[in-house]
Amino acid sequence: MHRKPQKRHKALQPLSREHHHGLLLSWKIRAGFSKNIEPKRIKVYADWFFKTHLIPHFEMEEAHIFTILNEDNNLIKRALADHRRLKRLFTEHDDETKTLSKIEEELDKHIRFEERVLFPEIQKVATENQLALIEEIHEEGNFIDKIDDEFWR
Repeated sequence: MHRKPQKRHKALQPLSREHHHGLLLSWKIRAGFSKNIEPKRIKVYADWFFKTHLIPHFEMEEAHIFTILNEDNNLIKRALADHRRLKRLFTEHDDETKTLSKIEEELDKHIRFEERVLFPEIQKVATENQLALIEEIHEEGNFIDKIDDEFWR
């Protein structure tokens, strides 16, 4: 079954582009495993990505996007639980291979949930004022990648 791409409101498009970079993180982890890259190398990149890109993204969503829906909304509860689980995974240091595998899977699943379920719902109920505020406060910067060790190539 082929999914038709969702038309995203321009206020949410920068967040969707950030989601694309998150999906690329999952892909890079998979690519690293397929090339038998030392998990420590992959974890260095994943930790950098988490601190540089995911934490600010999560903070933006939690402060300005998720608040459009009621905090008792099951979709918001799921998204917040996903964020907590991902934060725990990124701070886990026991078995790097297992942790990276979980990060790859959980991040991919979480982003697809937000893009396919949560964002369309938010877009449906958000007022023009709310969307204008998101546009105003969330300035999209150029994505800068950490390319000193491109293990995925």
